[in-house]
Amino acid sequence: MEPRHLSIQLEGTQLELLEGDITDLAVDAIVNAANEDLQLGSGVAGAILNKGGQSIQEECDRIGHTPTGTAVLTGGGNLQAPHVIHAVGPRQGEGEEDRKLQSAVRSSLALADRHGLKSIALPAIATGNFGFPLDRCARILLTEVYRYLQGGTKIERVVVVLPTDEKFEVFKTELRRGFR
Repeated sequence: MEPRHLSIQLEGTQLELLEGDITDLAVDAIVNAANEDLQLGSGVAGAILNKGGQSIQEECDRIGHTPTGTAVLTGGGNLQAPHVIHAVGPRQGEGEEDRKLQSAVRSSLALADRHGLKSIALPAIATGNFGFPLDRCARILLTEVYRYLQGGTKIERVVVVLPTDEKFEVFKTELRRGFR
């Protein structure tokens, strides 16, 4: 079965939803749903470590720490993407989760822009081990991408990569509702 894919044009940037494995994408940067200590454990981070290699964790170790709502950049090791942006999303129940997720998404996009990257792939940040509700993540992530692209950017392609049909459907439904 072919992976599911949906694409729209926004302010000169291609916004795509893709069902698949973020570590397989040939984009300038993939976003890792990171923890504050930048330890690549399970979920997206574990897949990045497995496919990208130990050099990514070594760079994270040199950086050391980044607060919730922020993002840092490392090389992509053996991944097709030459860069990994490590964005720290909120843990469900810690307070101000929506604002922190907005900030993590915005920080990721701004970091890509500052480094002249033209394409970026994001996962459903914080919806795995951090327990953030998928529908809220879809609304916040897509709205933040839309808002960021309206501010003028050199990013030409933003791909939201979802590992399952169920997650793809939630994001597709939210995208069809429009940005708010």
